Amino acid sequence: MFNELKREIEKCNYCEEKFGFEPHPIFWGQENSKIVQISLAPSSAVHNSGKPFTDMSGKTLKKEWYQISDEEFYNTNNFFIGAIAHCYPGKDKKGNDRQPPKYCFNKWVKEELKILKNEIYSIIGAKAAKLFFPNENYEELIFKNNKWNNKLTIVLPHPSPLNKKWLKDHPQFLEKRVYEIRNIINNTINGRK
Repeated sequence: MFNELKREIEKCNYCEEKFGFEPHPIFWGQENSKIVQISLAPSSAVHNSGKPFTDMSGKTLKKEWYQISDEEFYNTNNFFIGAIAHCYPGKDKKGNDRQPPKYCFNKWVKEELKILKNEIYSIIGAKAAKLFFPNENYEELIFKNNKWNNKLTIVLPHPSPLNKKWLKDHPQFLEKRVYEIRNIINNTINGRK
């Protein structure tokens, strides 16, 4: 079932007319990955590389926040790296990344989440967090351990360079919370409880 779903996602071109270019669905992980990480959507750099988080956001996330190697991050035993949309959605008229269409989440991501056998979730960014915790305060979610689908769920701010103001306004994230998150990620990867 998992491999069939993966094949279907990788050949999806539903949004081609809406985007104005050929979509490039990004799929990274396996059914039993320990950590399911969900963010908003791939960036243009990821669209071109075909590999998630090969951009400045990825550098911050992997090297500074998680403090793990590329080998650990891209090891599918460790991470299923997903998003609420599998494709880079292109730019809007102001030059910002478009919001990803809800079609992808409703058609594909909900199905993925049903069949994955992970240990924990890592949810990145306000828009992704809103889908998992629609009635909760985003900042509060970041500073505590949460449960979704009866599993430990951590919520992170987006590691994008465009998110510097949020980090400046919430210094306790880099002063304290990031260390707790790092320990959770590293303990999960290394099989420690």
